[in-house]
Amino acid sequence: MSEIEARLEALGLTLPEPAAPVAAYVPVVIAGGLAHVSGQLPFVEGKLVTGRLGEDVSLEQGVLAAQACGVMILAQLKKALGSLDRVDQVVKLGGFVNSTGSFTDQPKVINGASELMAAVFGDAGQHARSAVSVPSLPLGAAVEVDAIVSVKPA
Repeated sequence: MSEIEARLEALGLTLPEPAAPVAAYVPVVIAGGLAHVSGQLPFVEGKLVTGRLGEDVSLEQGVLAAQACGVMILAQLKKALGSLDRVDQVVKLGGFVNSTGSFTDQPKVINGASELMAAVFGDAGQHARSAVSVPSLPLGAAVEVDAIVSVKPA
């Protein structure tokens, strides 16, 4: 068992089957030593987390939704790279929070994905990030997270 697989197991995480694209794009593009992971939506127990933060989704639910996006990013990376051991550095996460105009805890929500990357990859999981509010997301999702990851050669 690899170090990354051991960390996932210790965290009690099992990677799901990577989600298929819902439009005209691919889940991961690898170019110039970077894996660009398309925005991933939050699936918890196989169900899409929908709604708006500050309206009908709590901060705690939002954090778990962002973590679920992070789990799906890991699943997409594993499928594209063959092994998460090829991850050299999580470079950047982009977090999008479906929220009301008065909701201002977007950074706390996206910490769900950020803290997951640090837990799985250690120092290599530390990254730059954005966390922004949007008025809606595809399929009514509460959160969406994308990633740029530096990869080791195969």
